[in-house]
Amino acid sequence: MSDDLPIRKIIHVDMDAFYASVEQLDNPDLKGKPVAVGGGGKRGVVSAASYEARKFGVKSAMAGNLAAKLCPEIIFVRPNFERYTKISKQIRAIFYDYTDLVEPLSLDEAYLDVTQNKKGNPSASLIAQEIRDRILNEVGLTASAGISINKFIAKIASDYNKPNGQKTVNPEEVLEFLEQLDIRKFYGVGKVTAEKMYQKGIFTGADLKQKTLEYLDDNFGKSGRYYYYIVRGIHNSEVKPDRIRKSLAAERTFSENLSSEVFMLEKLERIAEEVSRRLSKSNVAGKTITLKIKYSDFTLQTRSKTLPYFISDNNVILDTAKDLLYQERLNNSVRLLGISLSNLNTETKKKPEKKSVSVQLKFGF
Repeated sequence: MSDDLPIRKIIHVDMDAFYASVEQLDNPDLKGKPVAVGGGGKRGVVSAASYEARKFGVKSAMAGNLAAKLCPEIIFVRPNFERYTKISKQIRAIFYDYTDLVEPLSLDEAYLDVTQNKKGNPSASLIAQEIRDRILNEVGLTASAGISINKFIAKIASDYNKPNGQKTVNPEEVLEFLEQLDIRKFYGVGKVTAEKMYQKGIFTGADLKQKTLEYLDDNFGKSGRYYYYIVRGIHNSEVKPDRIRKSLAAERTFSENLSSEVFMLEKLERIAEEVSRRLSKSNVAGKTITLKIKYSDFTLQTRSKTLPYFISDNNVILDTAKDLLYQERLNNSVRLLGISLSNLNTETKKKPEKKSVSVQLKFGF
């Protein structure tokens, strides 16, 4: 690593099978059994699966009927997001005992910058262990953690010793760690991109590192520059505690496919009400309304309209969504509808300037 690059101490904490683990915590009869949150019914989709279910190949976003085939003894439970949110707040309160630089990614994971921390502890690894111990003792759940010099590597590392483990990638280990890494493990390299890289002989970080910036730009567009730098351990994105929301959405999957726009209007009304409620709760408004349509053959279509003013009113959202629905004929019967609002007024608010950490830390991780 170059001596003039900022070296931070970043922890990525990732709860283990969070939704399913909360259900097992609340219902001891579920402990040690294959559990899927959501997924029940003919059209259900698995939101989360316990590790006992994952052994059978069950995973999130899988159709419930497929999960039941893979694991006949699986137990489906209805999601309780109010409960998950409450538990998440307890966990974040523990994070804030160590640093104010906490960037939540979702209810079950977050980045922490502990370069300078409230405990005065020079070891990010020991802090991560202490946080995981407290989550287990105070909340009753296990968490995994990754510790390294930036968010990118910390996130990869948190997946290494799951569940209930942690991995530290020290500054002097970063380049070797990235070079031996399977390209599929690189955060930001999806299934399609990984296949494309395989076709071009890129299987590991070492293979990726052999490619020039020009080659990656030519073959992977805007993402090429990102791949060029991350394989060299360069990722200077700071932990942002005031992370700005860029969109807000709600969607519904129907028990039966809908084939007529008329039958969809009632569904859209409820979805628009939910979007409006969430906007009000977050005290935000937006200009761009997007209608999401997933057809019975699972193909996805979106239709958007940008207004000249910020809106959060349920009626305006619904009227715009209706216009988008009638904009063109449907391709097939519909299994899901969603409405999202983006181009939010939060993006226009000037963020306070922060001093970045740009010091070479000499003490151990």
